[in-house]
Amino acid sequence: MKDINEIFWNASIQEIKQGYTYDEGIEKYYCLICGKSFEKGIIYPQGDVLYEAEKAIKNHITSEHGSVFEYLVNMNKKYTGLTDVQSKMLKNFYCGLTDKEIVEKQGEGSTSTIRNHRFKLKEKQKQAKIFLSIMDLLNEREANKLNKRDAKISNKEEFVSIHKGATMVDERYAITEKDIEKTIKNYFRDGRLTIFPSKEKRKIIILQHIVKSFEPNRKYSEKEVNEVIKKFYDDYVTLRRYFIQYGFMGRADDCSAYWVKM
Repeated sequence: MKDINEIFWNASIQEIKQGYTYDEGIEKYYCLICGKSFEKGIIYPQGDVLYEAEKAIKNHITSEHGSVFEYLVNMNKKYTGLTDVQSKMLKNFYCGLTDKEIVEKQGEGSTSTIRNHRFKLKEKQKQAKIFLSIMDLLNEREANKLNKRDAKISNKEEFVSIHKGATMVDERYAITEKDIEKTIKNYFRDGRLTIFPSKEKRKIIILQHIVKSFEPNRKYSEKEVNEVIKKFYDDYVTLRRYFIQYGFMGRADDCSAYWVKM
């Protein structure tokens, strides 16, 4: 199964905007929000109509997730770089509200304040373009320096993708493939976790490893979650708590359902 976090962070801006990407190698479309896939050449029934794969995934995004804009703007501010006020303003702008209508809706502020928000967001957009260009140039330069042998070594030193449900994004997530290999080797014996480490980075690696055993887009009862965890570690209560705390899983308010966060 493909890692939806890796797919999401490797997607182009255009793909993120449309909410899905296409893998030519296996001829599948992937929803960047939930990871559901649609295979090219397969016809999918939706309602009383049959659709080819690309149209089916577009319908899926609209019916299951609504607006891609809403999903993106509501992502963790660690990813968007937006303040709560900026997110609210963008939603108002997206709805086509005028500055005066936004002031009336909020019941406070002034049109000049709204115009100032518009200006700052436009400046932020310019900065983002420059930053993306800088990073593209850096990546191209690094790629040109690597031969095939070096690239193989370098891949293990690249940072792995952070799961989109992460409740914090800091140095604890500076994790490479080499870190993962070393941690799994040191903390697992015959597929079972020997001890749950105290260091944050190692905790995250172990949680990332175990959460892959849960099916995406499925609701689990607490008992079912416990049974999956017990295959790896007896103290399922501790791991279940960390799954929620670190944003790997979501949980209903009454604890009646758990699910993997995408």
